[in-house]
Amino acid sequence: MADLRTRLCGIELANPLIVSSGPLTWSARGIRRCFEAGAAAAVTKTIARAAAVNPTPHITGIGRGSLLNTEKWADLPASQWIKHELPALASADGLVIASVGHTAQEVEALARDLVRAGADMLEVVSYRAADMVSLVKTAKGLTDVPVLAKVSPNWPDLLDCVDACLAAGADGITAIDSLGPALHVDIETGRPALGGRRGYAWLSGAALKPLTVRIVADVCLRHPEVPVIATGGVSTAEDMVEMLMVGATAVGAHTTPLLKGINWFGRTVDRLGHWLDEHGYASPADLRGLALPHLVETDGESHAPLVFTFQAGLCNECGRCVTVCAYEARELVDKEMHLNEDDCRSCGLCASVCPTGALRCE
Repeated sequence: MADLRTRLCGIELANPLIVSSGPLTWSARGIRRCFEAGAAAAVTKTIARAAAVNPTPHITGIGRGSLLNTEKWADLPASQWIKHELPALASADGLVIASVGHTAQEVEALARDLVRAGADMLEVVSYRAADMVSLVKTAKGLTDVPVLAKVSPNWPDLLDCVDACLAAGADGITAIDSLGPALHVDIETGRPALGGRRGYAWLSGAALKPLTVRIVADVCLRHPEVPVIATGGVSTAEDMVEMLMVGATAVGAHTTPLLKGINWFGRTVDRLGHWLDEHGYASPADLRGLALPHLVETDGESHAPLVFTFQAGLCNECGRCVTVCAYEARELVDKEMHLNEDDCRSCGLCASVCPTGALRCE
């Protein structure tokens, strides 16, 4: 059996799966539920001195596996986290990461007390890239626990911000925060689906995954030894594998367990273990960065036609490969595949949508 233990900033986790900041980590009770379900670490909702008062409604489903939200920060004040919630997690079987922001003044007021109350790490977060260095420096100057810097895909200078945060002493990077502003309108009423300023919201979940993979890869290519928590769009154990292969040390998730229930953590950890066994890997660490050597600049793009293989025994005759071919190059009759090579453009879409792996290309 694969050994799922993972080291993050020198601290051992039972597995690489973390519940990232959000509604599930609203309190000690919520975090304990996630630990009991299989998460190895948890990031609190972002703690500020005053509790947030969120508009109603402030979370809505959007498409399959994604959410929009207009939440602000923790709806429990810092005093309650310090006096009750964090101490209540002292005996919990998991790593507690306190999210704190969004200004250096808030970090200065809270960081030391959050660590004294039981936080094993801090994650600093801000709405503005320009504020991140001061948050990191403040947290590092007040505490001796690892400090993670959470970066946002909304910042055009994201990699410059990563460089600056690491230079300021950040021990690791969390990539990425939610994307936005975004907007969803209820077509029955013509009104925004969520409360808040104009109903403008933040996107999380499956829709973010390709963006997260690219940003994590960019960070890890530039800083291959830095611990990175890949957060955004993880729905399956296979998504975790992809994040690890582009250099992540651990993987955060929230939208999927929020939508599917927290038992998702245990199921996903089990599936990761089976995937590693099936593919001959001894641990998640063996996956880390495997894809990075392939992400290199080349002198030119390949234009060679794709070579397709088809295994009739795996085909369920769903016909998706035929449906998605804009050039009408494919025909499937009684599990016999026919390809008009003159019409085929070697785009590869047909193989990518095959649900059983019957049709493959290289």
